Amino acid sequence: MDFVLLILKSGWDTLLEYLSLHVLTCLIPALFIAGAISVFVSQAAVLKYFGPKANKFVAYGVGAVSGTILAVCSCTVLPLFSGIYMAGAGLGPAIAFLYSGPAINILAITYSARLLGWDIGLARVIGAVSFAVIIGILMGFIFRKEEKVRSDGRFETLADTDQGKPWWKEIIYFAILVGILLAASAQQWIILGILLIALIIVLWRWFTLDEFKLWMKETWRFLLLIVPWLLIGVFIAGILKAVIPQEAIIAVVGGNTILGNFVASLFGALMYFATLTEVPIVKAFMDMGMGKGPALALLLAGPALSLPSMLALGKIMGWKKTLVYCSLVVIMATITGYIFGFIVQ
Repeated sequence: MDFVLLILKSGWDTLLEYLSLHVLTCLIPALFIAGAISVFVSQAAVLKYFGPKANKFVAYGVGAVSGTILAVCSCTVLPLFSGIYMAGAGLGPAIAFLYSGPAINILAITYSARLLGWDIGLARVIGAVSFAVIIGILMGFIFRKEEKVRSDGRFETLADTDQGKPWWKEIIYFAILVGILLAASAQQWIILGILLIALIIVLWRWFTLDEFKLWMKETWRFLLLIVPWLLIGVFIAGILKAVIPQEAIIAVVGGNTILGNFVASLFGALMYFATLTEVPIVKAFMDMGMGKGPALALLLAGPALSLPSMLALGKIMGWKKTLVYCSLVVIMATITGYIFGFIVQ
């Protein structure tokens, strides 16, 4: 009975921490951006740069490096991914964006290099960008028939309505929204306050009441689609944290074996890591004996995946695509960590 209470408390504490530290400062701003993409970004623009017939170099290039400016976790990036995917982006470029968002933000890369060593920091940069492109291409190829049917069909979204606003107004509007996300994530309250005032002025001068209502409606739709599954997943991840002993993990990942790298990748994929928190966690594991190969494998799988994000992804793009995506991340992280472990020995 005491053990049951212990694991339930661990799940509850993890959920409370997520709600207090990440929902208001990261997830809510991301939901508003997703709603704005759905309403105000024309489907033609999304298809031009991210669609199945878009220039592949541009589509995958933008998707793979977009994470460098976004300090978001695997859960916060979901509304943004959902917004561009439902607006008509091809599966491959959208997946590249989904992976790169939490995996290669500039703060995480710099922090990794300083705390874990420049070899791991450099390997994380190369691995994350390569993963984003390769996994995106593989997903697009594996599901090419489904994507063709999807691209040939008519996208029934609010984004089909062209609001006819000048491009510079939309750029300013989205820049403010992204700035709010970044300022809230960094807890820069003065900057956040200035940006919120700017947003109010922009909405008052450039948008109609009906447009504002559409934005709120779409934001609410994304909230209902994503947030309940995230909260369930965070609670389960907290339970797993109490059930899986760290000593057992360290015993397996102490060397550089395929099994050790696989366990590190799988552990990283299941656990939830808030932005940047994966670095001190990996540092603690390395101090306890974790090898550099498994450490890199965890860094490549952990930020991009989590049990909460898996559950939400299943509702967004279907369980089949979600299973394949998660499997590709874990397998590639395992192989990459194993090769890196041999190189740095």
